[in-house]
Amino acid sequence: MPARLAEIVDEFAAAPRDLVLEMLLEYADVIPVLPEGAAAREGMEQVPECQTSFFLRARVTPEGTVDTVFDCPPEAPTTRAFAGILAEGLAGASAQQVLDVPDDLYQRMGLAQAISPLRIRGGTAILGRLKRQVREQLG
Repeated sequence: MPARLAEIVDEFAAAPRDLVLEMLLEYADVIPVLPEGAAAREGMEQVPECQTSFFLRARVTPEGTVDTVFDCPPEAPTTRAFAGILAEGLAGASAQQVLDVPDDLYQRMGLAQAISPLRIRGGTAILGRLKRQVREQLG
C-alpha cells in the first residue's frame, strides 16, 4: 500500500469513534468538480453500487504510475470523501501499489462503525473498479 494511504488508514484507525465521520468529510473537497458536459465523463465508468451518481477512470501512465479521475456530485459528501481518500492516498502510486491496496480498506479505517453498510459497500466498489481498470491496462 502506498505510504500516504497507509498514513490515512492509520489516522482513521487510531481516531476516536466520534471523530471518524468528521475526519472523513474533510476529504470530500480533495477531488475537483469536473466541468459540465458529457465530454468530461468520456471514458469514465459508473459505479452503480454507489447510492449516488459516481464515475471513475484510472489510467496507467507510461511511467507505471496510476492517474485517477473521479466524478461525484457535491451533494454526496461521504462518497466524495471515499474518492478523496483514494485520490490523496494513491497520488503517485505505482500500478502494483494500487493493486496491493487491501479490499477491506474502509473496514481497516474503522469506518464500518461510523457510516452505513450501504456506504461502505459503495466505497468498496469504487476501490474494486479502480483496481480492475488498472489490471485490465496491465494485461
